[in-house]
Amino acid sequence: MDDIVRQAIAKWPNVPDCYGWLGLDARGGWYLRDAQAQAAGHFSQGGAAKGDLLRHDKLLAFIGRNYACDARGCWFFQNGPQRVFVELEAAPWVWRVAPDFSLSAHTGIAARRERVLLDEQGRVFVLTDLGLGLVHSLDVVLVASAVEQAGWVLEEMRAADLPAAHGFVTSPQRLVQAGAAG
Repeated sequence: MDDIVRQAIAKWPNVPDCYGWLGLDARGGWYLRDAQAQAAGHFSQGGAAKGDLLRHDKLLAFIGRNYACDARGCWFFQNGPQRVFVELEAAPWVWRVAPDFSLSAHTGIAARRERVLLDEQGRVFVLTDLGLGLVHSLDVVLVASAVEQAGWVLEEMRAADLPAAHGFVTSPQRLVQAGAAG
């Protein structure tokens, strides 16, 4: 976490959390979801509900450096004193696979592979020392090579079981809304 963020938290400790305004898609893209995007539906529905793709390199790097998870398994971006919780299309990480089969996250952080999972839709997820993530669609061919050349073993798992099995929440906004309703 950036020092400036730590200082802001110390200076303003009671800033309310923000839900629904930031999304991470299955290709590692960050989306800003204004009120109109949120009114169009849930982030995972795509289309207008997804919001606007963020493209500013310095902002993307800032989000990546300040991306973390709370005790509930909800992922967030610590934006100064405010936690901006992230709606996840698939998983908290999106992995890029290099030709040597090493992994790096959509945030640029290197990760170490532990298990490789295949869901019923043919999507490949990798559990790493950082947690579970989806392999970027452009890199699935490298996973096939890793299975053949490096002995990666694919384990089948239902997509619906991934969040509970690996401790993450795809929609912190829905979690909070369900808690308020219950």
